[in-house]
Amino acid sequence: MEHPAPANSWIVPPGEEAIRLDAFVRRCLPYLSQREAHRAIAEGAFWVNGRPGKKGQRLFAGDVLSYRGEPHLLAAAPVPGSDLQVAVLYEDECVLVLDKPAGLATHGFSGRERRSLANFLLAIRPSLAGVGASRWEPGLVHRLDRDTSGLVLVAKDQDSFQELRSQFRRGLVGKRYWALVWGRMKGEQVLAYPLAHDPRNRKKMTAVRTAEEKPGGARKWQASTRLKVLRSSHGFTFLEIDISTGVTHQIRAHLEAFGHPLLGDPLYGGGRPDPFGLGRQFLHACDLRFRHPRSGLDVTVTSPLPEDLGRVLDRLGIRRSWP
Repeated sequence: MEHPAPANSWIVPPGEEAIRLDAFVRRCLPYLSQREAHRAIAEGAFWVNGRPGKKGQRLFAGDVLSYRGEPHLLAAAPVPGSDLQVAVLYEDECVLVLDKPAGLATHGFSGRERRSLANFLLAIRPSLAGVGASRWEPGLVHRLDRDTSGLVLVAKDQDSFQELRSQFRRGLVGKRYWALVWGRMKGEQVLAYPLAHDPRNRKKMTAVRTAEEKPGGARKWQASTRLKVLRSSHGFTFLEIDISTGVTHQIRAHLEAFGHPLLGDPLYGGGRPDPFGLGRQFLHACDLRFRHPRSGLDVTVTSPLPEDLGRVLDRLGIRRSWP
C-alpha cells in the first residue's frame, strides 16, 4: 500500500479561528504523533507566514503554514532501508521471524527513523505496508528494546497478525531470553511484581512490590518473569529467563527490583559501571514459541548468542554450551 507524498504548505481555512499551531500541524499530518509534531516545531521545521512558528501560537483563516525541515519527516510510512542487514531465521506464507541486532530500533514513530526493523521490512517485503496495528509497525507483532538483541515475530497478513496478537494477549507465546546480571544467584525464582510507569522518570517502568505502593496513582500491568540460573562467576550470574507477558521493559525492571540488574543496563543498572565495555544491556531473546496462525502447529525458532555477549562470557570463564 503506497502513501501519497504530503504537501509542503497549507492554508488555514475559513472558520478555523485561533487554532493552535501544533493542533493544525497534526490536522495536516495526522500520522505524526504529538511528540513528533512538537519536536519538529521546536526544531524550526514549521513556519507561519514566513516566520518560524511556536507550538502554542494561534493561527487564523488565511494564515500559511509551510514545512522547511528534512523531507523524510513528511514520509507517511517508514522509508525502506535497503542498506540494512538483518537475518531472517524463519519464513513461510504467513509469518517471518527476524534476528534483530542490538542497536537497531524495532520501529520509529515518524519518517525521522531511518534505521529500524520497520525500515528493513518494507525494503525486503513491501507488501507488509498496511499490515499491523500502525503504519509505523508493518507486520510487527511485538517489540524488543533498541539494545536488546534477538527474535522478533512478524505477520505477513492482517488475519495472521490478529491471531498472533491474540496469542500474545492470552500468554500463549513462549519467549525465552539469556541475561547476565550483577550478583550471585541460586536456583529458580519467579518475579510477579506488577509494573507501572515511574512517576519520577517517564522513560522507566517501576515494580510495585507491595499492595501499599501506589506509584502516583498510575495504571499497573500484571507481569511474571521466571528466572533460572545457568552459571555464576566472579560476581555475575548467567540466567535463562521465560516470560509469558510482555510489559514494556519487563525483564529489566523486574531484575532491578530484585536487586540483580542486567550488566550494562544504562537505565535500570543503578549507575553501575560497564566493566567489559559492552555498551548495551546483556539481554538476548533466544527462543520464540508460537502456534502457527493458519495450520495451528507449534513453531519454535532459536537464535544463537551474539558474539559481543559471548566474549563477555568467555572473560568470565562461562562455557557457551549449557543445558
